[in-house]
Amino acid sequence: MTKITPLLTDPAAHGGKAEDAFDVIVPSLPGYGFSDRPLKQGIGPKKIAALWARLMQELGYKRFGAQGGDWGSAISIALGLDHAENLIGIHLNYIAGRFLLGGTLNQAPEDEIENAYLEQLRAWWETEGGYSHEQGTKPQTLSYGLNDSPIGLAAWIIEKFRTWSDCGGDVESVFSRDELLTNVMIYWLTETVHSSARLYYESRLQPLSLSRDNYVAPPVAFAAFPREIPLPPRQLAERGLNIIRWTEMPRGGHFAAMEQPELLAKDLREFFRAFR
Repeated sequence: MTKITPLLTDPAAHGGKAEDAFDVIVPSLPGYGFSDRPLKQGIGPKKIAALWARLMQELGYKRFGAQGGDWGSAISIALGLDHAENLIGIHLNYIAGRFLLGGTLNQAPEDEIENAYLEQLRAWWETEGGYSHEQGTKPQTLSYGLNDSPIGLAAWIIEKFRTWSDCGGDVESVFSRDELLTNVMIYWLTETVHSSARLYYESRLQPLSLSRDNYVAPPVAFAAFPREIPLPPRQLAERGLNIIRWTEMPRGGHFAAMEQPELLAKDLREFFRAFR
């Protein structure tokens, strides 16, 4: 978030309008980086969302906007489900498809929209989902090896930057070596590869599920980056989210705030401008 934060807090210094400035709160997920490590089970997206809602109240923000990709998306969606009264709006650049498919990829689809997307998602999980299955079922076993080998940890993390970004196979054309190594070193020096991987395990035990009966009511904007990992079509996403804005981005991938901060900041400004 270090690239996008100045664009949001001081837009006038970066080609934007001063009246579009945000107060930006960037909390670090429990178990990640320099945050405390959970000492008991149950710290999944819904629990973290409750922590974020409490944090914002304690900072003096009775109502606020939320933005997220990857786990930030899951937590922002959980905020919309459980703390809707506090949310001005939600901006996402990722939606996990299983949220809209009953939390699993094994059920029979209800219609052609679900069927087409489910086929795409299953194909992706078959070739790219090994990391998630391992972290979601055996995070402790995996973490002994990653916590013992800096090369192993770097490979585990940087492979995702290469595969999930809009880099054409050349990861250093999008991210500098310093950026990549800083990301790895935050896990290495704090020894948080295990506590961070456990979030996958916790989410497997308590999956989020979206539907017309379990609906995110606050207004939602979505920024669709072309090299993002599989995303549900808008028609499916709208069954669980009150989507009022959907932007097709010209470039970028999964790590949008780090990869295309200007595009993401512009979309955030335009969405929240209507709610000021």
